[in-house]
Amino acid sequence: MEPTEPLIPLVGEAAALRAGRPELQLHVERLCTRIDRVDPLVRAFTPEPGRYERLAAEARAVTDRWQDPAGRPVLYGVPVGIKDVIQVDGLPTHAGSTLPPGVLAGPQASLVGRLREAGALVAGKTVTAEFAVNAPGPTRNPHDLAHTPGGSSSGSAAAVAAGLVPLAVGTQTIGSVIRPAAYCGVVGFRPTYGRIPADGVIANAPSLDTVGVFTADVAGAALAAAVLCDGWSPAAETRSPVLGVPVGPYLDQAEPAARSAFARQLDGLRDRGMTIRRVELLDDLDDVVRTLQAVNRYELARVHAELFPRFGGLYRPETAAAIRRGHEISGTAYAAALHARSGFRRRLAEVMTGEGVDLWITPAATGPAPLGLDSTGDAIMSLPWSHAGLPAVTVPAGNTPEGLPLGLQLVGAESADEQLLSWAAAVERVLGPG
Repeated sequence: MEPTEPLIPLVGEAAALRAGRPELQLHVERLCTRIDRVDPLVRAFTPEPGRYERLAAEARAVTDRWQDPAGRPVLYGVPVGIKDVIQVDGLPTHAGSTLPPGVLAGPQASLVGRLREAGALVAGKTVTAEFAVNAPGPTRNPHDLAHTPGGSSSGSAAAVAAGLVPLAVGTQTIGSVIRPAAYCGVVGFRPTYGRIPADGVIANAPSLDTVGVFTADVAGAALAAAVLCDGWSPAAETRSPVLGVPVGPYLDQAEPAARSAFARQLDGLRDRGMTIRRVELLDDLDDVVRTLQAVNRYELARVHAELFPRFGGLYRPETAAAIRRGHEISGTAYAAALHARSGFRRRLAEVMTGEGVDLWITPAATGPAPLGLDSTGDAIMSLPWSHAGLPAVTVPAGNTPEGLPLGLQLVGAESADEQLLSWAAAVERVLGPG
């Protein structure tokens, strides 16, 4: 299946809405018609009776508040999908679970407040794997309904890829923004850990969880980041980046088809004058994986310390198994894992500086979206960078002969998010349309 609707570039959509093209109530009607037509197939959004009436009321409030087009904020009238682990006033939070209604209720996330203050409309909650772990929801890949969209931010990626909304918000603990964005052929941006406030987000592992965004292109990701990220200051594109290829066990995790496509992408970037440097890295990948998993599972078990004893029978087997694994990890082992993580982050920064690498460049996933809906795919290509808390972005990078998207991941230095997106835009121009 081809995407039912074309992708909606956020920058152009936002500009048109600020100018009143179309009028906001008509825009809401078209949005809901699009969701009603497409989403029964893709299942990106959680069901919401009365979606149109709620959105029409939100649109009236936005229109009344900002009547003068010259004074309208940057996301005026833009519909946004919000992952269903994020609290939104007026909408329930289920986190992909069947726990009783209201058990997971809480104050609205400040990131949602930032979006609404920028004029955005909440199009609805998007489907997530249960508690953002790995038990998949019902969402399908818009490029082929028989394939996974990835996860855990499955609905957010699919909502943008299916042309339902120009912007969606997700979270990433290991690979839950970058991987689904790559599988669905859109841009996914995961900023430096902590750059977007995570209050009001039902945690998976608090020391890893990072809020990210999905858009049609890098310019859209930059626009969203300027609204959501603390202290955003756009970077001037002053020079071409030095791209580091992490040679070794990590890159070997990619499937042969993904590695072949990656080699072609590197050739294209090199032909356009970009410097590419091969760097031996992550020969301790197995240790990195074990360390992250210890931190992740220990924290997950603590997040659910009150809910799991009460509602454990309602948790899906994959989630329950992950929580029980966390119960087996001692406080001493957790502290050791945190210490190892600090050392890893320090070593990675030293390698970037020592080798003169501005960005790491890798396949965004081990390959295209796998067939079937019983798994969200392998997160290994994101794992080391999430472990280090570094900012990452994936840009569409062509398709397989079967028409499934591939993504190219760029990883920047800590807190260099603005420069990462500036350079990613240059890489996007070289790659051309996905």
